[in-house]
Amino acid sequence: MDNWDEVRTAFQVARMGTVSGAADVLGVHHATVIRHIDALEGRLGVKLFQRHARGYTPTEAGQDLLRVAQATDDQFNQLVGRLKGQGDDVSGELVITSLASVAPLIAPVLADFQKLHPGLLIRYLTGDRVFRLEYGEAHVAIRAGRAPDQPDNVVQPFIEQKVGLYASQDYVDRHGLPERTEEFPNHLFVGNDDENSRAPFSRWLREYTTAESIAFRCTNNFTMQEAVLAGAGIGFLSEWEATRHPGLIKVMDPLPEWSGTLWLVTHVDLHRTTKVQAFLKFLKKRAKEWSF
Repeated sequence: MDNWDEVRTAFQVARMGTVSGAADVLGVHHATVIRHIDALEGRLGVKLFQRHARGYTPTEAGQDLLRVAQATDDQFNQLVGRLKGQGDDVSGELVITSLASVAPLIAPVLADFQKLHPGLLIRYLTGDRVFRLEYGEAHVAIRAGRAPDQPDNVVQPFIEQKVGLYASQDYVDRHGLPERTEEFPNHLFVGNDDENSRAPFSRWLREYTTAESIAFRCTNNFTMQEAVLAGAGIGFLSEWEATRHPGLIKVMDPLPEWSGTLWLVTHVDLHRTTKVQAFLKFLKKRAKEWSF
């Protein structure tokens, strides 16, 4: 394509639906927008838009072109995010992603790191979605499970999460505690709503109890922890999370097959930048102080 400005103009016309709307977004005169559209259609030899009283609607050819323009615009914005992380100081944005269940560990570290670098904007993105580091969606990802194997990522083991079975005092007062696994079917458990969950402790629980006993089911570890604290049943918590709630009662010590590793993942393009290295060093130092 000879002129990206014309494609970009067409993209904004499709987004906004009107010439005036596109002109406002682009910061140009509406006559410039019309000239770009006319020139692009003339160069391609097809109509990209149907003109009508309410505005512009993409034709089939226009939709084909605009899908490519959308992807290109997205990739450009992601590239900008990556470039922002390549400065020589600790400023701008720092984007960290993890599961929500580890937020009690990570959020205080991020807050303290920001205190050391007041010009830093922290974006802490939590959830099950795997953010694309190669597109600059995050600077550092903290991931659970198997070691990530995406190409061009730097992967480092972070901490080992030991997981145990716990119950609230309220649950114990009402139901007592099982003394051995054979008694599990007579108790209530908090578990994963996904019966095919591959989490080691979920598989173990399905093996040693019954579907009826897993009476309170949740979609993620954070809500399972809250359900255990509320007395809904016996459930799995990481040891570090259990230490935050002294009233919890341990039903079983952690088994090796329940534990899992948290991994620090960075993209090779950003791994050696000042900002990312400063944060990783700070995070690892704090992790050594954790008493679990």
